[in-house]
Amino acid sequence: MIDAIVYTSNTGFTAEYAGMLGKNTGLPVYSLDEAKKKLPQRSAVIYLGWLMASNVKGYKEAAKLYDVKAVCGVGMGGNGSQLAEVAKANALPADMPLFTLQGGFDMNRLHGMNKLLMKMMKAMLGGRLEKKSDRTPEDDAMLDMLKNNTSYVSEKNLAPVLDWYGKNK
Repeated sequence: MIDAIVYTSNTGFTAEYAGMLGKNTGLPVYSLDEAKKKLPQRSAVIYLGWLMASNVKGYKEAAKLYDVKAVCGVGMGGNGSQLAEVAKANALPADMPLFTLQGGFDMNRLHGMNKLLMKMMKAMLGGRLEKKSDRTPEDDAMLDMLKNNTSYVSEKNLAPVLDWYGKNK
């Protein structure tokens, strides 16, 4: 039995997914900071965190406090992308259900070092993608996010997570 959804969000896209997941499952939703105050340690949770260089932010802390039953990493890549890299970077157990969800990008929501790093990435990657003659749909989505501060958050993207939850309540 899963007790709650716990998340860490930087620009709000992960928080949106956590809210949608809570609405669709009926589970309470807490930011990691809220969970520390309200959720008993070792509670069974689904954990969502934003991705940076394949690291699911907040996962290691959440795993120390809670019984994480599944992990969702929210990033700019397409749904289901980078699963092996994310599993390895976070030292996830081989049997840990892992989902990657496409979030979005909005430079206006970033601050400090993250904003500086993303400005450099946007200039480098955006320029490379614009010049690419054989762009894939994934390339087009990435370019759209970089140029237009686009969100790809949708309930449709949660289908694999909800399917897993339905089988593992």
